[in-house]
Amino acid sequence: MAAAGYDVLLVGRKLPSSTTFHPSNFKYKRIACWLNKGIGFYAEYNIRLFFLLLFIQTDAFCAVDLDTIIPNYFAAAIRRKKRMYDAHELFTEQKEIVVRPLIHKIWLAVEAFAVPKFAHGYTVNEFIKTELYKRYKVQYHIIRNLPKSNIDKKSHQQTTIELPNKFIIYQGAVNEGRSFETLIPAMKQFDIPLLICGEGNFYEQTKALIQLHQVEEKVIMLGYVAPDELKLITPKALFGLTLFEKIGLNQYYSLSNRFFDYTMANIPQVCVGYPEYKAINDIYPTALLIDDVGEQTIADAMNKLRQDNVLYKILQENCYQASAIFNWENEEKRLIEYWKDIFKQHG
Repeated sequence: MAAAGYDVLLVGRKLPSSTTFHPSNFKYKRIACWLNKGIGFYAEYNIRLFFLLLFIQTDAFCAVDLDTIIPNYFAAAIRRKKRMYDAHELFTEQKEIVVRPLIHKIWLAVEAFAVPKFAHGYTVNEFIKTELYKRYKVQYHIIRNLPKSNIDKKSHQQTTIELPNKFIIYQGAVNEGRSFETLIPAMKQFDIPLLICGEGNFYEQTKALIQLHQVEEKVIMLGYVAPDELKLITPKALFGLTLFEKIGLNQYYSLSNRFFDYTMANIPQVCVGYPEYKAINDIYPTALLIDDVGEQTIADAMNKLRQDNVLYKILQENCYQASAIFNWENEEKRLIEYWKDIFKQHG
């Protein structure tokens, strides 16, 4: 958006662990809260966000996910500004929400109140688009979060992180529902180390699982990794992992960033065979799909992808072809055209 000539302000959280951020062509603001988890955090963050949005100079607001939609709605309504909803997942159907009935009910109420008030929005796949229309009669566009195609897949540039000679990679949030309960014990049957790049609400539990199953030498948790660093690490991996449990529609109908990131890095992956992944993999087979996320299923798939050189080469070659299609250079045109239409519609 900034490259297309828009003046962009990105608003997010400031945590004690937040690293230095140097965007080149847009401004940002980090909100520091006294509370950093639980209902108290959401209440405090939303209040602080509302007052920030109420007084900044802007022509439009974009709420990223359901947990920022309320302050964006009220600030936009009070100031009579355009508003957009970026529904990059079906927030109310996450595992950590659907297994807690009261929390689930609260977020469903937030969704039912706010989403119908956002006539304009976009999401990442056909299922979420259809589901939001079914629930609230909103007609959103599909704009996927794809990687840029400027990754040097043959780069020998070294990272600042010491890496094993051979490794596989999981990149993304270390959250509930991402199958760490079965992936970690599956590593006992696989002899190449796993790098986990990311943090989340299941981070400490994952560390405990590593100790419980005594795979400390096989699983390396790097925590948050800077995007530029991650672009150098991922192409060096043997293959990647995209795993989700079926609990919650959000997991079953997901289309995660890492699925495309691995493809752009020219590495195959072991991936759940859920509908959105299968639809793409049927056209561009870049992944070994699995029917479930059981410990033995994951272990067998990892060993097959490592040992079957013919399959590996086929999937890797398909990554080259798929990356020419599924890249941000193609997708960003749709985002910019959509915003142009919104501004035209509203003068």
